[in-house]
Amino acid sequence: MAFDWFKRKKKNITTGTEEKKDVPKGLWHQTPSGKIVEHDELKRNNYVSPEDGFHVRIGSAEFYDILFDEGKFTELHPDVESVDMLKFKDTKAYTDRLKEVKSKTKLKDSIRNARGSVNGVDMVISCMDFAFIGGSLGSVMGEKIRRAVDYCIEHQLPYMIICQSGGARMQEAAYSLMQLAKVQSKLAQLSDKKLPYIAYLCDPTFGGITASFAMTADVIMAEPGALIGFAGPRVIRETIGRDLPEGFQTSEFIQEKGFVDFIVKRTEIKETVSKTVKLLMNK
Repeated sequence: MAFDWFKRKKKNITTGTEEKKDVPKGLWHQTPSGKIVEHDELKRNNYVSPEDGFHVRIGSAEFYDILFDEGKFTELHPDVESVDMLKFKDTKAYTDRLKEVKSKTKLKDSIRNARGSVNGVDMVISCMDFAFIGGSLGSVMGEKIRRAVDYCIEHQLPYMIICQSGGARMQEAAYSLMQLAKVQSKLAQLSDKKLPYIAYLCDPTFGGITASFAMTADVIMAEPGALIGFAGPRVIRETIGRDLPEGFQTSEFIQEKGFVDFIVKRTEIKETVSKTVKLLMNK
């Protein structure tokens, strides 16, 4: 046969070409440093690469599974959805963008509220989903945080927000920015009731989120290596006209400057949160 040279020999690879099967997508994950980790192993390790400690970006479903006992929780206010109040259009209409991202992510907006137990501690956790328009802050996020805080006050529960966002949602313009004051006023009420508020900053936490409620918690935690800031490095460099320190927007650098209390690995977040809440509530 003319192509006998192409046949696999027993001396080396024994699997025939016709028997070879493709590796299913998502079975392996490669970290930025080039480490390869099996998806099942990654999941068992709370989506942290065991070789280099890289924290793979995850959403609310994964965070709730990690934090809540046996992964059980009750979702609060699930039906609040964004609407196109301004009839906004950039490269596409905002209504079309919302329809597409809702279909793709199966989410209603960029944050979800849930109540459950974390090592036996009953609490409410709001978690952002970066997959939904970059976890952007819009009117729905502000409203859902407001409702979560009211729920905490009514039921005397501690509160936590898991932040991962690019900032305010441009398609909602001033409506988005108004949420900063709205959320801060509600968190002040939570503080008046002596109920703790914890923020956990993930990669990335930027813009109006950083400029407001991400940095006003009773205890501010952050994932290792998370990028945290207001504007991107290029904008800052052009504004101040000078070079920036190495890694100046990482959680480690920000902790060094006093803006973050703890760097907490995702593999340790459940234990750290439960102990912190017990301490703050004197239990």
